Amino acid sequence: MPEPRGGAHVDVAVTIIVPTFNERENVAELVARTAAALNGHAAEILFVDDSSDDTAAEIERVARDAALPVRVIHRSENTGGLGGAVAVGLAEATGDVCIVMDGDLQHPPELLPAMLARFGAGDVDVVAASRYIGGGDSRGLGTAMRFGVSRAATWLTKAMFPRRLARSSDPMTGFFLVDRRMLDVPTLRPQGFKILLEILARSDVRIAEVPMEFSERRSGTSKATLRQGATFVAHLTRLRFGKMSMFALIGGIGAVANLGIMWILIAMGMPYIWAAIIGAAATIVGNFLLQERFVFADMRQDARGPWTRFAASITFNGVEAALRIPIMALMVETWHISSILATAISLVIAFFARFLFHSLVVYAPRRGRSRRTDAAGTEPVTDTAAQRILKAIDAEAMRPGEL
Repeated sequence: MPEPRGGAHVDVAVTIIVPTFNERENVAELVARTAAALNGHAAEILFVDDSSDDTAAEIERVARDAALPVRVIHRSENTGGLGGAVAVGLAEATGDVCIVMDGDLQHPPELLPAMLARFGAGDVDVVAASRYIGGGDSRGLGTAMRFGVSRAATWLTKAMFPRRLARSSDPMTGFFLVDRRMLDVPTLRPQGFKILLEILARSDVRIAEVPMEFSERRSGTSKATLRQGATFVAHLTRLRFGKMSMFALIGGIGAVANLGIMWILIAMGMPYIWAAIIGAAATIVGNFLLQERFVFADMRQDARGPWTRFAASITFNGVEAALRIPIMALMVETWHISSILATAISLVIAFFARFLFHSLVVYAPRRGRSRRTDAAGTEPVTDTAAQRILKAIDAEAMRPGEL
């Protein structure tokens, strides 16, 4: 973790977290307006800077004469993008009441007292500044195209999380207050710049909103790009469908590779049975390596060793392939369908068995059986195997993606 620089690290109640990227021209005005808005509050400003220019140096310069403590953390690698910067800020904040806002002055610092006052009512954990409730204004988005994209993304997000986002009109806003004590910050895995969505999807928090007039950008570079849009869609999918979605994606890549290898080998004159065996062997190893990196990375520490996991995965997939290929051959010979189509059907059926086996067996914690205490609180009660399987399936089905 980069070392904080700038103002002294003092005890404060509120930390304003500002992720920046090449926004040196905005720093002085942002600090001055924030300090004026927070007059009377024990607060600090914590910049998390991913800039390639001298924004961090400008923050240090402004901090020397600021009316409240100002710190900066400069990241040499912007892991997780803007959302990753916010996660760093949440971990390093001095105050437990954290307010996240952009450094481009599109989020008006003058709204900070209203957000703190709403939080002070004591019945919410998150206060979001919304562009889409009475008194809000989204004209700062600029073009009709950007407005349309923003609204469509909001509707899609709310449709995918109808319960968690029922009280949120603007889950895509980057201006919000959150009580850090209600979060498990190390579990946040933000991708791109929609960190509030990550928090609302992963945490059972109470939310209220205040209207915001979204200002026009003064300077700096917009973080909304086509690449960020693709990252957002992928992250939304992981949040909604959990590990199974990434497991399915990798399985799909493996299936395409399997079919491609089969097609090439059959075209070269090899019998389809041998082509299927070679294709299965190649993709089994490739799938395991991708699953280790992208699906079950968070479970590896508590699971058995890598070679044991590899052996268990290869053994299961080998047995599965040994059963699947004869069934595929039976479909070809009995139903007289294409061997490629028969393989595709058998791979879809095998997907669910593979996911359950890897979740429940290959990456199972090394700690023994799941135990709980009986109603009297005295005797340890051991779950049956069926109960453990049902609980594990439910947990995996509901777990957000953690890529």
